[in-house]
Amino acid sequence: MSNIKRHDGTGGGDVEAFLARVREMPTPAAAGARGRLVLAMDATMSRQHSWDMALNIQGDMFAEAGRVGGLEIQLVYFRGNGECRASRWTPDTAGLARLMSGIRCMGGRTQIGRVLKHLRGEAAQGKVNACIYIGDALEEPIDDLSQVAGEIGLLGIPVFMFQEGRDASAEAGFREIARLTRGAYFRFGSDAAKILRELLAAVAVYAAGGYAALENHSAQRGGAAALLLQQMK
Repeated sequence: MSNIKRHDGTGGGDVEAFLARVREMPTPAAAGARGRLVLAMDATMSRQHSWDMALNIQGDMFAEAGRVGGLEIQLVYFRGNGECRASRWTPDTAGLARLMSGIRCMGGRTQIGRVLKHLRGEAAQGKVNACIYIGDALEEPIDDLSQVAGEIGLLGIPVFMFQEGRDASAEAGFREIARLTRGAYFRFGSDAAKILRELLAAVAVYAAGGYAALENHSAQRGGAAALLLQQMK
């Protein structure tokens, strides 16, 4: 386990080669197991509006994943003066909603490095299928983040970096983390709520059912799911 505290519920490689391995591996659904997805969120003060939005749409992610075999999610968030916490793994939509509803954004600097190190630590203890990161800033040395992101990429865990706003340094860093982990980068604007809902559902489908499930989901839904699949090809 990394140096991230547990929340008790109260308060650059070959992308084609990676995708080939994903297509060949049995999916969690086929094996009768749940996919596991880390949902990491910047909970510093600039994120308050989008945090509230996430409370309303996270249920869609569970619903979509359930259609291809289910999903367990671990919520990781940071805020304030060095606070960074992780929930238990849970398939419980209502429980995760209660946990998120009890969290309030606080001023502070980004802690993306701690999130990535935590993800690496979780992977050492059990399979992690994917990670979503949602944020609007990057205030850490990108070279340090790139080293850990490269290690995560070698573990086969795609990180999907979703950026709010147009901060140029954040975009550059987010794109590099996505590239090194064989994930994807997106920016959303005025239609953020709709796109975030679609993207969360698409990543959940991928985490629970693998590449083939995402292809099927994209063929049926299009939209952000198709964009996600296109970036992973």
